Amino acid sequence: MEKNYRIDEIFEDVDFTIEPLVSGEYESCTFKSCNFSGSNLSDLKFIDCRFLDCNLSLAKLNNTSLRDAVFTSCKMLGLRFDMCNDFGLSFSFEGCVLNDSSFYKTVLKKTVFKDCTLHNTDMTECDLSGSLFEKCDLKGAVFSSTNLEKCNFETAINYSINPEANKIKKAKFSIPSVIGLLDKYDIKINLK
Repeated sequence: MEKNYRIDEIFEDVDFTIEPLVSGEYESCTFKSCNFSGSNLSDLKFIDCRFLDCNLSLAKLNNTSLRDAVFTSCKMLGLRFDMCNDFGLSFSFEGCVLNDSSFYKTVLKKTVFKDCTLHNTDMTECDLSGSLFEKCDLKGAVFSSTNLEKCNFETAINYSINPEANKIKKAKFSIPSVIGLLDKYDIKINLK
């Protein structure tokens, strides 16, 4: 059986919910304004691929390889990144909506999250050391036994991180959002 291998191809305005993406390996491909909503992307390999203005909400990612994938302005609700193939797992996000997604126990060192919404996203037991959360909204995001050492939260908002339950050595925070480190104490802070 011949293996499907695509390189340097552009897929634009394709609705993969109607005609599923052919199983195989995609390298240096660009997906623009494509609909993957609810699609089964299991066992596919995406290497150095770019996703622009795509809807990947609720796509199945069982054993999916994402290596150096770049997601820009994508809708990515309810994705289970924890189900991806962890070999070489690496990506960056800019302007994406990642609400209700799970990164449970993934190793994502130095990952860039820029201008993203991560409401109710599960970051439990992740290694996010050295990652950047630039202008991200982390309302309801769960951090528990998470390695956040050297992470940059200076422009992030609405996070609640328990310093006693996470590694935060040399992480960067700024006022007034830094009060998210005190949420567990249920105290009132006047910043006037």
